Amino acid sequence: MKKLSLKLSIFLIFTVFSFQAQEAIPESYINPLDIDYTYMVYNSSKNISYRSGADPAVVEFRGEYYMFVTRSFGYWHSTDLLNWDFVEPEKWFFEGSNAPTAFNYKDSLVYFAGNPAGYGSILYTDEPKKGKWKPVASISNNIQDSELFIDDDGKTYLYWGSSNVHPIRVKMLDKDDRMLETGEKKDLINLVEEEHGWERFGENNFHPTLKEGYMEGASMTKHNGKYYLQYAAPGTQFNVYGDGAYVSDSPLGPFEYMPNNPMSFKPGGFTNGAGHGITVKQTNGQYWHFATMALASNSHWERRLCMFPTYFDEDGLMYSNTSYGDYPRYAPSHPTKAGEHNGWMLLSYKGKVKVSSSKMQIRKSTTTDDDFEITEVSLKTAQNGDILSEVLTDESPKSFWVAEANNNKQWVEIEMLNPGNIYSLQLNFHDHESGIYTREEGLRHRFTIEVSENGKQWNTVVDRSKSYEDSPNAYIVLDQPVKAKYVRYNNIEVPGNNFALSEIRIFGKGLGKKPLKVKAFEIDRKEDRRDVGFSWDAVKGAQGYNIRWGIAPDKLYQSWLVYDVNDHFMRCLDRDQKYYFTIESFNENGISERSEIIEVE
Repeated sequence: MKKLSLKLSIFLIFTVFSFQAQEAIPESYINPLDIDYTYMVYNSSKNISYRSGADPAVVEFRGEYYMFVTRSFGYWHSTDLLNWDFVEPEKWFFEGSNAPTAFNYKDSLVYFAGNPAGYGSILYTDEPKKGKWKPVASISNNIQDSELFIDDDGKTYLYWGSSNVHPIRVKMLDKDDRMLETGEKKDLINLVEEEHGWERFGENNFHPTLKEGYMEGASMTKHNGKYYLQYAAPGTQFNVYGDGAYVSDSPLGPFEYMPNNPMSFKPGGFTNGAGHGITVKQTNGQYWHFATMALASNSHWERRLCMFPTYFDEDGLMYSNTSYGDYPRYAPSHPTKAGEHNGWMLLSYKGKVKVSSSKMQIRKSTTTDDDFEITEVSLKTAQNGDILSEVLTDESPKSFWVAEANNNKQWVEIEMLNPGNIYSLQLNFHDHESGIYTREEGLRHRFTIEVSENGKQWNTVVDRSKSYEDSPNAYIVLDQPVKAKYVRYNNIEVPGNNFALSEIRIFGKGLGKKPLKVKAFEIDRKEDRRDVGFSWDAVKGAQGYNIRWGIAPDKLYQSWLVYDVNDHFMRCLDRDQKYYFTIESFNENGISERSEIIEVE
């Protein structure tokens, strides 16, 4: 008995030690959001096939969440803001909704509008999970790019506008009498590009003339008795697409421009844009801003969705945390850091890539005249005949690789520059002549992923060989981190005619040192006060840099992430606003200390 007890004690000690060695992996998400985006009927007459998700309207209803998205032939449901399931409604608009609006009225009814024609009935339901909707018995006009808002007193407002000429407007409706109009229309706000640099049209806000930018996507949030009228500018296809806000004591105005605008802005990094969104309050009181990101590779209207934590500071200023906005972030369930970057860094940047075959490799970029620059990358091979690719680890969603076939003989192997502990991966599949033009059921991505420390012995860490998940931007978190230098994706099948990828991103913790603090940070605000140039000394071992700025030292709410360079130019400042700037460097091992904050008049 004593020997048995000794063995049992040893076993228990070993078991406890093994249990303690297991790392607790927090729930996380990444932008763009990993949902089953719908193929667009828009542009189908030109045989242009692509998925898109844009203009989200998210509401909380009876403790759960519903997300309505442009031209998706339905909507998504979630209990945790993390996992989303598609709901196919019994009756819906023939071409899907367009720039939808939704409002939860006192947990009794969800109202919805978004007819692509710009007029039609406002729908309502008390069973959104079942997809049962009824129309009000009237036809409304000017409900495209609209926002339906019902105040605590039951008064109902419809905000709308999508133009580079006309303003955001409002009209009142009678909720209790078929949503009929009850009063005069009122002009509220318009773009002021000569003062607000971020409202200027074009990639990086570069356009030679004013009044080209679009103001659209009105959204209303009421917080502490204040009304925050949010709007998008300057164009959905650009990296600088963002949301600003005006504030008032009344839903009818007058509205005052918020000095820290834009309140949602993500111009740099892998996926850009954070505009035409909506702010929703989680059941625990945390606010979230859902918005549109610009993929814009197959079409300028090819877009994705993002989600950022949103706050109101002590001065009542509304802002979102978009810093490292396309890196893994703590899930909404986290008690103290929901939506913040969780510290997992990009391990795969500029990794060496071998592929099974190559039909083509393309680099694209959006130009300032609303067109594309397209470069076909010539085929490169190693001395041993391996086919190489440079577009799958370049941190550009517009560049892509297309395999010779869509079958289980295709693979991608990445040799990271340095080994690291892998925590998660993001697979960004690309639609190249997919041949799908509407929402189809039964689409799925099937694959396996292996890792290796030496490129010879491989261990399977992800097996979706029998998966029924449709994941065009698949985000996969490992049960436990694994140390590796090599990662291999093995294809089985993906939707559409072609197997194509724009990027494989690997996240985790590097085994080396984070970079040093940036030195010699210089700021040159130009004669045109909307423009500013930066330069700094390159930091050894840094992948890139993150510039932060704001209207006060404790209000550095904006950021712009860049790779490889040690200078930058941006045109997004407000002309008459004083700013404060700082910069940090980063690599696969972490983020440096920030430089001293510099005040710029």
